[in-house]
Amino acid sequence: MSLKGFHIIFITLAFLCTAGFWGWTVVFAERAKELGVVSLGNFSGSLAIALLVYGVWFVVRKSKTIHVV
Repeated sequence: MSLKGFHIIFITLAFLCTAGFWGWTVVFAERAKELGVVSLGNFSGSLAIALLVYGVWFVVRKSKTIHVV
């Protein structure tokens, strides 16, 4: 696997983790409030959006030829 392929997988996993945590704080808002992680969840949602934008930009602009074996 190339470094570009690994980078895409890493960004995808990071997006899924941050979006998943944000989703958890939204779905289980009462529990998130009890634990005091609401603001961290909001930050995680913003980070998920930034990772999504970066991932799309990386694939479109930087990865013209990706050889994943």
